[in-house]
Amino acid sequence: MKHSGIKVFAPASVGNAIVGFDIMGIALEKPGDEIIVRFSDHKGLRITKVTGAKGRIPKEVEQNTAGVAAMRFLEHIGESERGIDMEIHKKMPFASGLGSSAASAVAGVFAVNELLKRPLEKRQLLPFAVQGEQIASQALHADNVAPSLLGGIIFIRSNKDLDVHRVPNPPGLYVTVIHPHIEIKTADARNVLSENITLQQHIEQSGNLGGFLIGLQKADFTLMKNSLNDVIIEPQRAKLIPGFYDVKEAALEQGAMGCSISGAGPSIFALSSNSFIAENVATAMQRVFHQQKIESKVFISTINHEGAFKF
Repeated sequence: MKHSGIKVFAPASVGNAIVGFDIMGIALEKPGDEIIVRFSDHKGLRITKVTGAKGRIPKEVEQNTAGVAAMRFLEHIGESERGIDMEIHKKMPFASGLGSSAASAVAGVFAVNELLKRPLEKRQLLPFAVQGEQIASQALHADNVAPSLLGGIIFIRSNKDLDVHRVPNPPGLYVTVIHPHIEIKTADARNVLSENITLQQHIEQSGNLGGFLIGLQKADFTLMKNSLNDVIIEPQRAKLIPGFYDVKEAALEQGAMGCSISGAGPSIFALSSNSFIAENVATAMQRVFHQQKIESKVFISTINHEGAFKF
């Protein structure tokens, strides 16, 4: 017998937020992933259907980000043998730098928590979502998972302790994201990074991070613009994206406050102070990739303040 189910959505996110490598993330309104869960007469959690993945997502629970997140949660509440069927509907590109695996992990644990009438509060689901996402990224960081789950702009004081905080953000802030149709694996993007930085880089990056946080809190767009400059990660990863600096220059010429790589790339994002600038930025960025004969897709979004939700 097929039971009725519930459907949830978890949004994409921008990791790193230019100056907050592994410690800042921004939730987008779109794209995102959808998951449907329902009770089953079978024993335990099963992934019964995956769409939009072109065969690239395993149905085995312990190899699937959504499955692992949901399973760790069920074990935590003593319901690991509860019969639950899960359908995963991928609505966003792979290896895009938009937190695809994080969105799946968030949607998986959030959906099961909803199905079981919320034994845990939303924020308490974060550790399980992080464990699920770790299957794909091979690293423990919440800069995609936390905003996808909780919404808003998230600052992470400690990934180890999952000490996360929502940062106030000014009204009118828009995110323009362009996803060129090329792939960069997170592991490859991490492999190009040096473990060593200079004292001057540390000082400059710390100043920019602090300035960005204060700019968000005070709605000071000038301070934000002056702070959105990554002197550590972007210079090392830019070579992985054809024409990155041309795209960035095009965005800044149209009035974007800042522009850089979203997560591990290849998506590039820009922050703008209103929708008009955001749309002009999108057109300019896409034009550069078109000139290079690289297909791309653009998303324009306000800050998503809700995070994961049930339909």
